Formats: sequence, structure tokens, C-alpha cells
Amino acid sequence: MEYTQNTKTSPFPTEHWWSKDTVAVITGANKGIGFSLAKRLAQLGLTVVLTSRDAIKGQEAVESLRAQNLHVEYSQLDVSNLQSISSFVFWLSNKFGGLDILINNAAVSFNEVDTNSVEYAETVIKTNFYGPKLLIQALLPLFRRSTTASRILNISSQLGLLNKVKNPKLREMLRNEENLCEGMIDQMVANFLQSVKNGTWKEEGWPEIWTDYSVSKLALNAHSSILARLHGNDHFKVNCFCPGYTRTNMTGGRGSRTADEAAELAVNIILLPRDRLPNGKFFKLSTPLLFSKL
Repeated sequence: MEYTQNTKTSPFPTEHWWSKDTVAVITGANKGIGFSLAKRLAQLGLTVVLTSRDAIKGQEAVESLRAQNLHVEYSQLDVSNLQSISSFVFWLSNKFGGLDILINNAAVSFNEVDTNSVEYAETVIKTNFYGPKLLIQALLPLFRRSTTASRILNISSQLGLLNKVKNPKLREMLRNEENLCEGMIDQMVANFLQSVKNGTWKEEGWPEIWTDYSVSKLALNAHSSILARLHGNDHFKVNCFCPGYTRTNMTGGRGSRTADEAAELAVNIILLPRDRLPNGKFFKLSTPLLFSKL
């Protein structure tokens, strides 16, 4: 499979391995890229579970898809709330017995375009990093791991790549994947939040652009790498995808591509046949790169 930078002509996997029994869960899917992902996967015949923090907005999104004759299931889910995660997992287990695909798309940012903010760092870290992490932990027993392979795609950002980190000790720790563990990532995040409270984050070498958002994605990328190493195999794959500068609410409607175009690329990745779907990769636009080489 060869991917292309041209989103309007990007190829689609020719091997149709999925069916209506393939359950795909998408977080933060009431708008933007998440909504476009739900729409595209529903068009392709998968069973899509659209989730959102705001139940009213989520239901409105589902109704708009159903008006297009697309069948989509809905459940409220706030990934920053443990009780909400627990309730969702219970609902999903009773409704479908398990899942095959998880796309962690829900995220927040309080940065305006080309500006920096750390004022709401705790909220950003809790939603963008701990949210996906805790949801994955809760859902791991429910992945079917069939012959077609269960899969996780974490929607991330190249703002969370190692080349954005100036602190040499931190960069070396994250580069040493074989020894990297969850405790080290948690400590990294705790150190960042403390440096924000102390007002010392700049001199300590944290990313300078969209700092809190970048650190949350830095942690998510590292966590994904660990997941892929510890759990990844022929029947379970974990990858990350950076949609690039996409026109969404988070970017103030600015960007080089639409949400539909970004979603199409993500769908191309998530629906690759098992034998062609890599594990532990970071997809920048549509090019797979090893975490250790970023």
C-alpha cells in the first residue's frame, strides 16, 4: 500500500475484511475529524459507536448521520471522567460484547492559533493523555483480537515529537524505548505540571509552541509506543496518526485540509488488512515512521 500526500486521491485498502459486525468506537466524534471518521466508517458498513462528552451535541450528530441513511450508535463518554469511562465500558460490553477498533480522537486545547498557553495545563493533560490511557486500559479486555486484528489509532500531533523537546535528559529518556515505562511517562507529566505551577517551564526545555497541548501529545505518543511493544502482535495493533493542520474548531477554522480529508487518511490506515497494518508507528499525514526515529 502506498500512501500519498494528496488527500483527494489517496487510495483505499482494496481488501474488504470488515463487516457490519466490526465495531468501531470513536471518541470526541460529535464534530470535526471525529465526526468525519464516524461518517466515513458508517458509509463503509462498519458498526460505528459515536461518543461525545456533551450528550445533546452527540445526539444531534447521530441524528444528522441517520438523516443520511447512516446507522450509527451513540453513547455519552467523557474521557476525563473515570465514572463516565466505567459506565461506557459497561454499556459497550452489554451492547456488543466487545470491540474491534478504537480511535482516540477526543482532545482539548486552550491555545489560539500561533499562540501559547499553559493556563489550563491540567485539563489538557487529563483529557488528551490520561483520557485515552485510562480508556484503553478499561477496554483492553474487550478487544476481540480476531484473525482480522483489533486495532487502536490514537489521533496525535507532530507537536508531540521528540524534536520539539529541548531538554536533553527528557529527550534521551523518551528515545530509549526498551526501558521506557508508564511510571516514567507519568513522572514526566507530573514534572511538567509542577514546572507550570512554578513558572519555570520555559527554561526547563519543554516545547515552546502550544506547550500544554504538545506535552499531552508527547505523553500520548510515548504511551502508544509502550502499548505497541507490550501488547502489539498479529492480532492487536497500536498506532498514532497526525492529521496535520486541519480546519477544525481547535485551529479556529484554519488549516490546509478539511476534516473529511484528514479522516479519509485515518480511515485508510485503520482499515489496512492485518498483514499490512504495522504496529507501533507514527503516521505523519500518510507516511509511517518509527517512534524511535522521530
